[in-house]
Amino acid sequence: MITECSVEIEAPAVVVWQIFSDVERWPDWTASIERVVPLDGRDLAPGRRFAIKQPRLPNLEWCVTEIVPGTSWAWRQSGPGATAYAVHEVIAQGASRTLVRQRFEQRGPIGALIGRLFAGTTRRYLEMEAAGLKAASE
Repeated sequence: MITECSVEIEAPAVVVWQIFSDVERWPDWTASIERVVPLDGRDLAPGRRFAIKQPRLPNLEWCVTEIVPGTSWAWRQSGPGATAYAVHEVIAQGASRTLVRQRFEQRGPIGALIGRLFAGTTRRYLEMEAAGLKAASE
């Protein structure tokens, strides 16, 4: 199951990236995240892990799988029968406008079921993150 969300932000991509990629501070600008704890370093880098707590969801460990500094990163969270992937993109639309895209995918037999059960929550949280990032960046 795939859920996507995008938002246009009236701010330079470098500003948006600086805020968005500082994942430990997400709770400062979105109510969809209660806590982010870096487990082996604060910066996004392949192999780095982050414990993330969201309302009504268990504490989950996400591992960065790839990063293109200033542009995008991806991370995944795995459990028995389920793997979640999330991709975050920051795309300059000129000097002072930025498009942010997020893609969340649930895979595996249990992941597909979880994806369907939590589709509304997933969509709502992505929209909260988009709106919060927009407000924090503008």
